[in-house]
Amino acid sequence: MTTHLLKVRDLKKYFPVRKGIFSRMMGWVQAVDGVSFNLNQGETLGLVGESGCGKTTVGRCLLRLIEPSEGEIQFEGKDLLKMDREILRKVRARLQIIFQDPYSSLNPRMTLEEIIAEPIRNHTRASRGEIRDRVSFLMEKVGLHPEQARRFPHEFSGGQRQRIGIARALALNPKLIICDEPISALDVSIQAQVINLLVKLQEEMGFSYLFIAHDLSVVEHISDRVAVMYLGKIVELARDTDIYTSPKHPYTEALLSAVPIPDPKMKKKRILLEGDIPSPINLPEGCRFYSRCPRRFDLCKVEEPEFKDFGGKHWVACHLC
Repeated sequence: MTTHLLKVRDLKKYFPVRKGIFSRMMGWVQAVDGVSFNLNQGETLGLVGESGCGKTTVGRCLLRLIEPSEGEIQFEGKDLLKMDREILRKVRARLQIIFQDPYSSLNPRMTLEEIIAEPIRNHTRASRGEIRDRVSFLMEKVGLHPEQARRFPHEFSGGQRQRIGIARALALNPKLIICDEPISALDVSIQAQVINLLVKLQEEMGFSYLFIAHDLSVVEHISDRVAVMYLGKIVELARDTDIYTSPKHPYTEALLSAVPIPDPKMKKKRILLEGDIPSPINLPEGCRFYSRCPRRFDLCKVEEPEFKDFGGKHWVACHLC
């Protein structure tokens, strides 16, 4: 029987919408609405979708940087949502995040050495010499030089800053790292270097990734499985090879059709989605993708599709399957 490192069940996060001078409640933004998945030790799960679909909110809810509205988050068999502040602080040493913006996530008043050493100093009783050795080891791991230890974040390039963020995330030997679009702010030439670094570190250290991105071509190179989100829900979840070779949900097909092919001789039919995206404050009764789906029919408008396994652990929420 497989023991999952992370189990998420029916995770929800609703944000209140208030208006007027009295801040009257006008409704709820259903940013995440019933997300469930598992993550094994040493595995990478790619979480993809358009901007605003709720993928970053999922990642932050897992770390309780944002408190979920409902649901269950089990990490190493223990429910994170039932932990008090002191216990959660200890568990967080094994849960880390790499942020999207490698500059704003770093303290501009701290040197590289201080940034990487801070979590070690706060969560362990290591001596100064041990901390210094650990910082040097992590710098070497992510491709930074010892003579750079005394420099400040503004003295580094975007790619180097993200390497600092990766080193900081590794400082406490985590079991799970949330990668929140870690390469989207980087130059294309640097993106491949960072992806290769993340893959190499995982092979050497054995932790798991939840890799959040909007670019399916990036996710393909790092993920074991891929989950596709649309308006707060996962609409398809499968092994990466199944997603890229035989997608079943129309939304996944449309996303894949937008991925460029490096061979100019090959032609691919682009699926252009028409129609309006529903408001997350006033979601439709049936399928949330109904207004944009090129293959919709009457049932889709009135009944929400069930998210179920169609064989080979290929989960889809679509009436067409």
